[in-house]
Amino acid sequence: MSDAPALKLGDFICFSLYSASHAFTRVYKPLLDRLGLTYPQYLVMVLLWERDGQTVGQIGEQLFLESSTLTPLLKRLEAAGHVRRERNPADERQVLIRLTDSGRDLKDQTVDFFEHLTQAVGMGLEEITELRDNIQRLRANLNRFAG
Repeated sequence: MSDAPALKLGDFICFSLYSASHAFTRVYKPLLDRLGLTYPQYLVMVLLWERDGQTVGQIGEQLFLESSTLTPLLKRLEAAGHVRRERNPADERQVLIRLTDSGRDLKDQTVDFFEHLTQAVGMGLEEITELRDNIQRLRANLNRFAG
């Protein structure tokens, strides 16, 4: 018999983050359906709106995704006409991801996302920023621990 206290699912921070992530996805879904994007595809688009012409590796690092997960996602974005994949002329081993006009135009259709999500979260900007910073610190600590 163990002396460790019995944990309930509600005590797990990992479950709180996991279920909150699912709740975010449900809030994003109607917004992203308008664009014909999944949440991971949207994240790729956001990165490219920040800086176009990134390599698959750079995108994967920022999204914490392996290239084997990212490549099919990028192929679907290319098939939808939002991005182009091309070899880097400076290093043929690298694939650059560039926005098309259609991909750039999608950004204009996201102007109401921030207000919608802020309303859904039900917190002030300062609280949201503090929570985000704490979660990012938690992720960094976990990544260091996991090696």
